[in-house]
Amino acid sequence: MELPKNLRYSKEHEWVAVKNGVATIGITDYAQEQLGDVVYVELSQVGAQVTKDDAFGVVESVKAVSDIYAPISGKVTEVNAELSNIPETVNKDPYGQAWMIRVEMSNPGELADLMDSAEYAKFVEEVKEE
Repeated sequence: MELPKNLRYSKEHEWVAVKNGVATIGITDYAQEQLGDVVYVELSQVGAQVTKDDAFGVVESVKAVSDIYAPISGKVTEVNAELSNIPETVNKDPYGQAWMIRVEMSNPGELADLMDSAEYAKFVEEVKEE
């Protein structure tokens, strides 16, 4: 399981990278492994407001349909439209080309609620044991 150290992670298995007040969000390597082959991705539109812990999209795989939850609140400034054409990118490059949305954060303090890579790795191990 790949876990870049420069990202923050949510308990719903999303990752966040922040640059200049803008958060780039995607799903983790662990999440895409659990989903299996991704066949469809639907995301919020540019300009939409997302709220921490509320769904901003859906990922459909051969196994399941899963909501994607916002790890932080703010306004969607960019959406990765390529994922609707090439959803399998989520399986191939979850931390790179498969980023999902970019959000202008309305409350940067919410980042403190997220885990670093070591905390997330421990969390995933606990989830696997359940």
